[in-house]
Amino acid sequence: MIRVTDIHKSFGTLEVLKGVSLEVSKGEVVSIVGASGAGKTTLLQIMGTLSRPDAGRVKIAGEDPFALGDKALSRFRNEKIGFVFQFHHLLAEFTALENVCIPGLIGRRPRAEVERRAVELLDMMGLAARRDHKPGQLSGGEQQRVAIARALINRPAVLLADEPSGNLDSHNRDEIHRLFFELRDRLGQTVVIVTHDEHLAEMADRKITMCDGTIR
Repeated sequence: MIRVTDIHKSFGTLEVLKGVSLEVSKGEVVSIVGASGAGKTTLLQIMGTLSRPDAGRVKIAGEDPFALGDKALSRFRNEKIGFVFQFHHLLAEFTALENVCIPGLIGRRPRAEVERRAVELLDMMGLAARRDHKPGQLSGGEQQRVAIARALINRPAVLLADEPSGNLDSHNRDEIHRLFFELRDRLGQTVVIVTHDEHLAEMADRKITMCDGTIR
């Protein structure tokens, strides 16, 4: 599902990724760990097409996204990749349901279809009774579950998560951790998680450790 080959990335004179290669299979949950500055988030951003590598190749679901033009790349990112960040980035003026719908509407899918899918996902997240609430009326754990539903609205090939539970208390952290594996089991979802949480990292199907821009 994901294949990165000999990826290099520098920022100025700082070489952050030094020839990283990695494959992630469909339906696999992979954790990426390592000290701050090891290159984890940079690698995740390249896999998510948010940043271009200086050298090397990326394939997502058999396609090379960086061979696409800017418009096609944006469409590919919207359709094929779901993102979950430490801070949920929900829009405060919209309800949970409206927030979940946004990527589907950006992708010009029919509103009725998008809203049906959003309701299904919020139900799956245990938020059926909260769909008309705005982010300020939701707990931190509920907000993050809304963000995960939003990431899934277009049925992405891959779900990429960067410290998804880093801002949560222990109860909500455990709930979010379990949710990723439910998504694997129920939807066959491919998930890559960058985390400092060793418990979450050990739960994954495979744990990858990065050090100084390489995979150990």
